[in-house]
Amino acid sequence: MKYLFTLCLLAATQFTSFAQDSNKPTDARLAGIDTLLNRILKDQHVAGFSVAIIDGDQVIYSKGFGYRDVKNKKPVTTNTLFAVGSTTKAFTAGVLGMLEKEGKLSLDGNAVSYLPQLRFINDQMNNQITVRDLMTHRTGISRYDMSWFIFNTSNRDSLIKRVRYMQPSAGVREKWQYNNFMYLAQGMIAEKLTGKTWEQNIKERFFLPLEMSHSTTSLAEFQKDPDASLPYTYDGKEIKAVDYYDIDGMGPAGSINSSANDMANWVKLWISKGSYKGKEILPPAYITAASSSQMVMNDGLPDTENDIYTDNYGLGWMISSYRGHYKVEHGGNIDGFSASVSFFPTDKLGVVILTNQSGSEVPGIVLNSISDRLFQLKPIDWNARIVKKNETNAAKAKQLKKAADLKLIPNTKPSHLLKDYAAVFSNPGYGEINISLKNDTLFAKMGKYNTWLKHNHYDVFEVKDVNKDGSADTAASSLKFNFSTDMDGKIAGLSGTFERDIQPIVFTMSPKLINLDIKTLEQYTGEYMMGKVPVKVSLREKILYVFVPGQSDYETLALGDHTFRIKTLDGFSLKFEVKDKNKAESMTFIQPNGSFKAIRKAK
Repeated sequence: MKYLFTLCLLAATQFTSFAQDSNKPTDARLAGIDTLLNRILKDQHVAGFSVAIIDGDQVIYSKGFGYRDVKNKKPVTTNTLFAVGSTTKAFTAGVLGMLEKEGKLSLDGNAVSYLPQLRFINDQMNNQITVRDLMTHRTGISRYDMSWFIFNTSNRDSLIKRVRYMQPSAGVREKWQYNNFMYLAQGMIAEKLTGKTWEQNIKERFFLPLEMSHSTTSLAEFQKDPDASLPYTYDGKEIKAVDYYDIDGMGPAGSINSSANDMANWVKLWISKGSYKGKEILPPAYITAASSSQMVMNDGLPDTENDIYTDNYGLGWMISSYRGHYKVEHGGNIDGFSASVSFFPTDKLGVVILTNQSGSEVPGIVLNSISDRLFQLKPIDWNARIVKKNETNAAKAKQLKKAADLKLIPNTKPSHLLKDYAAVFSNPGYGEINISLKNDTLFAKMGKYNTWLKHNHYDVFEVKDVNKDGSADTAASSLKFNFSTDMDGKIAGLSGTFERDIQPIVFTMSPKLINLDIKTLEQYTGEYMMGKVPVKVSLREKILYVFVPGQSDYETLALGDHTFRIKTLDGFSLKFEVKDKNKAESMTFIQPNGSFKAIRKAK
């Protein structure tokens, strides 16, 4: 999560280039390509990558560069497995294309009717959104990526339920907005219609017939492969290993792991308009629809390098052009890996680039550099351009950090004692944030991530990583929490800047519950008098109950500091007064309409 929270400061470093296989490309268009790719490997500070170039039904170039395991200097090969991230989406959408031909659904049919678990925030969206809308990212809902990325779960039913809490930022079909949940929904639609898991559908419908023998949808299987790549990132100074990230719950949006050789077979299928070795796998009509513009992504005007240019989305593919050549491509990014899979339909050419580095520029650089040679165009030094851009971005990052520091309001402090911020905060569209106080520092646990909170000003805290060794990371972060209070002045919630393009997400406080032993609970039991009204406190199976005449017994939940919340009544609690660890002398009912004290009845 660190690369999401922090500003990446890129600086020069050295990394030894290493190309696998001694054979040189036989296609004259690719003369000198090995030298260029080795330079890219070095200049972009990437651990390794593999490339496959397809011409029609033939792979005309396939090679690995660098290392799949840097520490042990294990080289990348053309069979090395990488996580391919969102290039998975074309597979998921392809299953639905096959199901449409089988008569099991219509891409223009109502999405909710095929998947009852899927619900949007209002009935208008439920009734209006089609399967094609899911496929083209035009539901009106923006990314909401931190919902699944930070608050991760393998339970797809749990994940899809979060969609109903997502506020649209545009009308249906009004604006293209990337959303991984919509591809999760497609995978679940396929599961419901076929009676098979998404993983089974991908294997049976694509991996087996396309002879993608190394490919898998399982991280566990991926890690067992003897040619699996380790994931890395570049922190501006050195290449560092990172942890694998298991997104099996969100699998239909991005959990395929594959090799350059295997993905070359996938590209052959698209170049041949749906056939592989003479057998139809995907319907030709679907191939045409999927690789054609279905939704405008952004304004797209030609520039000095693009004679024809569009920026549109098909079905699991992005549609654009490269220097006058129609291009169908999709990238992929997940912790430690970046990828690009593309083909040029009218030229019958395709390129696969897989790399083991987070957010790497390498797939784009390599794709453009290879395209220049395949189309015999005057080469553009894309590598040098990105090196220069990285230097500029590093300078900009420093300026942004200074600008952010200037916005801090000095000489302010939190409105409450730090212990008052320690609680569980929840949002049904995301999950739980568990904040605790250790010594004089607040820590936040979100999913698998451990973070600490640095005070900015007033009740605003910056969320920072905790390193693996337990030390506090001090790099700048874009995630901030702003705590809020209720009418009584008590901490009641927080809002977090989880998503870029929408308002801060609000989490409501749920006071932390504690377990008390029977001896402690017995301090509170007995009879109390609230004026002339007797109140009885009793203990049953380690749970404290309060009985008021004419009302039912109320179960309580222990919050600590002699305070209990009444389970079934929002805003109602009890606070006992105890001296010297003896029996409680009195208790106070804290209610929305005031506080009422009851004195222990004398024996």
